[in-house]
Amino acid sequence: MDESLFKCFVEFHSDDLFYYVQCFALSREEAEEIVSDVFLEVWRNRDKIDKILHLKAWLVTVTHNKAISYLRKKGRPGRAVSWEEADDFAVQGNLQTPDEQIISREEMERINRIVRSLPPRCRQVFILAKIEKLPYKEIADMLGISVKTINIHISKALWLISEALRK
Repeated sequence: MDESLFKCFVEFHSDDLFYYVQCFALSREEAEEIVSDVFLEVWRNRDKIDKILHLKAWLVTVTHNKAISYLRKKGRPGRAVSWEEADDFAVQGNLQTPDEQIISREEMERINRIVRSLPPRCRQVFILAKIEKLPYKEIADMLGISVKTINIHISKALWLISEALRK
C-alpha cells in the first residue's frame, strides 16, 4: 500500500470509525486521536492488509480495542458529547434504502438524534449491525456477547426508534 492508496483508505474509513468511537462518549479530540492511532496501526501493518479476510470487522475491532485502552489509561468512562460535536458524525443516510430516499433531511436528523439517545451498548450494537453492516456473529465475537444478545439489542433499538418516531 503506497501513500496515495493509504490516503484514499483513510478518507474512505475515517468517518465511520470516528462515528463508532463516539459510542464511547469521548470528546471530539479524543476520538480523533484514537482514529489516528487506528490508521497508524493500519500503516504499520500495511503489508498484511491483503491477508485480512474481513477488513471492516478488523478495523472496527482495532478501533474498539484502542478506545477501551484509551479509557483504561485515562481511568475514566469518558464524557458525553455535546450536540454541536455530535452533528459532525451524524449518520449520513446509511440507514436509507433507495425507496426511503424521500425521507427529508429533518427526518434523518431526527433519526440520528434518536440513535444517539439509545443506551450505550444498544447504540453500539445497532451501529455495527445496521450502519456498519457487520454480520451478527462477527459483532458477537468482537463484543464478547451471544448472537441472541445482539438480536435483543437490535430489537430494542428498532422498537425505541419506532416509538420515538411515532411521537
